[in-house]
Amino acid sequence: MVVDPQIPPDDAQVLRQSRRVLVKMRQGWAPQSRRASPGASRGMVGILAGVVFFGLVLGLGAGVRGVVFMLLLFGLPLVIGLFARQDLTGEDEDDTERATYELLRWHEGRYVLLDDLDESARRLLARAQRAVATVIGSRVNAEGLLDDARNAVMLPAEEWEIARLLAKLSALRTKHRETVSRGLTPEVEAVAEPLARALDGSEDAVLARVEALERYAANVTEAERAYHAHEQIEELRGRLHQYEELVAETGADGFAVPELDRLAADADRLEQALRRSVSSAREAFRYLDPGAPKEVPGAPGEP
Repeated sequence: MVVDPQIPPDDAQVLRQSRRVLVKMRQGWAPQSRRASPGASRGMVGILAGVVFFGLVLGLGAGVRGVVFMLLLFGLPLVIGLFARQDLTGEDEDDTERATYELLRWHEGRYVLLDDLDESARRLLARAQRAVATVIGSRVNAEGLLDDARNAVMLPAEEWEIARLLAKLSALRTKHRETVSRGLTPEVEAVAEPLARALDGSEDAVLARVEALERYAANVTEAERAYHAHEQIEELRGRLHQYEELVAETGADGFAVPELDRLAADADRLEQALRRSVSSAREAFRYLDPGAPKEVPGAPGEP
């Protein structure tokens, strides 16, 4: 399930774990109105039976044999307690489902179940989610080389918006296909054809958003590679004096000095490459900013 990031975190967590209840809801299930349940009645009967039992034991205890007395004294209350506990467990489960049901109804329209998407829409959403995960999970983002604060807000919002649009597209596309599959008269075909093109155009627009995310993720991946290489070079450069000392002691200066010079040059080039790749990633991110121009490089032209 994809959840609107504006939903409070605790509610969002419950929603993500509520697939079973949501499926039941869509099949017509609703919790019964709260009133004294059979389970509660059985619990009360158990308590009363226990009271009556102890009264009988106290009244007739003198004439009951020891073993039978002990079995009755400890066995019957235990059985009654087990029944009562089962009733309480059932009530707890009912209460949990009721709370989940109410939460699902309260936030209706602010979550998308993957089952709501057709195959094409699922593939697009999966691409968007991979791109978001690539950026959020990157070292350059964790180290603050990107705008990590804006990433944490805007990328989940973009993922949600893509999921929401794909859910609407899938529902309408499914209904359109069902209508067309029953056969159309020439007059209806003249109307259905441009509507089908509108659906395709809408998918192209969502695809452009997904591709913008993927371009951003690709730039972040390149920055990640440069960052990793730069980090390794810095480790080597930090031990440079040890290499120089060893080279001097072993008399291998003629062989090693050029290599050490190249190591320093490589470190400088990688630092510049890291800066360029981070700059490119930030430029790609600009197209995801609501305040940026709506044109997306590589996006299909509008009709």
